[in-house]
Amino acid sequence: MTGTTEQTEKFLSGKEHKILLSRDEIREKVKELGRLISSDYRGKCPILIGVLNGSFIFCADLFREITIDCEVDFIKISSYGDEMETSGEIKLLKDVDAHLRDRHVIVVEDIVDSGYSVRYLEQKLKAVKPRSLKFVSLLVKEGNQRVPYKIDYVGFKIPNHFVVGYGLDLAQKLRNLPDIYLMD
Repeated sequence: MTGTTEQTEKFLSGKEHKILLSRDEIREKVKELGRLISSDYRGKCPILIGVLNGSFIFCADLFREITIDCEVDFIKISSYGDEMETSGEIKLLKDVDAHLRDRHVIVVEDIVDSGYSVRYLEQKLKAVKPRSLKFVSLLVKEGNQRVPYKIDYVGFKIPNHFVVGYGLDLAQKLRNLPDIYLMD
């Protein structure tokens, strides 16, 4: 496993895992999403709102692939704690610093499964009256939707399994893996 630490390899050695998406597949998809957003927002200077902690790698890579003027800010919410399943209860841990009224806002998620976080963010951000509000997610889990949601830009649809790597964690570990792994 290249690009991992000794500690990460030790952690993974006791768990069943396999690569779901390689770093090359991820890189190509991020480039594609960057091209789409650049085309859709030409002349509009959108602001990306990265959802911490999981989306920080995806958000940074996506930001670099967008070829138009844009800004970035972050919001931090929690719905998992250190668990592998969402509690459904969303806690706001850090709000955005930027003023979003009359702005084109794009929320950047690492993964969407139940839809609770998307619903929470949509309600919260619509309240500040942005000019537009869209969502981009690298991953969307199929078969686990508990509330209605719409993701405007989807990287990959994946099976309903726990995944780690490329910013996605298990108890705050394994975010540094360059590929995305299925954990069973």
